[in-house]
Amino acid sequence: MIRVGVTGGIGSGKSTVCRLFAERGAAVYDSDREARRLMHDDEALRAALVGRFGPETYRDGELDRARLASIVFGDGQALADLDALVHPAVMRDFVAWCDRQQGEYVVLESAILFEAGLEGYVDKTVAVLAPVELRVQRAVRRDKSDPEAIRRRIAAQLDDDTLCARADYTIVNIFETDLEPAVKELDYLFRHGRP
Repeated sequence: MIRVGVTGGIGSGKSTVCRLFAERGAAVYDSDREARRLMHDDEALRAALVGRFGPETYRDGELDRARLASIVFGDGQALADLDALVHPAVMRDFVAWCDRQQGEYVVLESAILFEAGLEGYVDKTVAVLAPVELRVQRAVRRDKSDPEAIRRRIAAQLDDDTLCARADYTIVNIFETDLEPAVKELDYLFRHGRP
């Protein structure tokens, strides 16, 4: 079974590409969603988070996301510590999840695939790219966010040139109608073992 990592910055269309892979029958592991689940359900991870960030990390049994965000996004070391706790738990879960899947390939969806060193867990990588201003427009429309806040998030992510250089395949998402044929082509390659 081939493991495919799909990445892309905010507003690039990464989640849409993953949805199209799922519609073609591929199992998709959403690393953001699963990280949230593990931070709630995984007792060892919960204990590690409390050990590093204090007992106030959880309130009434629920992760206090706002508090944790206020700590890590102002402190590079705290963010690195959080990543060092969460990423290994997510990757252990991903590997176990892969063992339960059927089919020719599975998809790992991760916005920070390369930044977190997760490409070592997949066989092939796909980067979804789009012009910055189009990404800003999409993210503002989807999240009802401030355009400048979106631009700051984009500036903190890997740029398209870097993603293009590091990925095995790229999908340029300017017109959503171009996504289906691009995913169909990659689906064929992954299913027939010739990626």
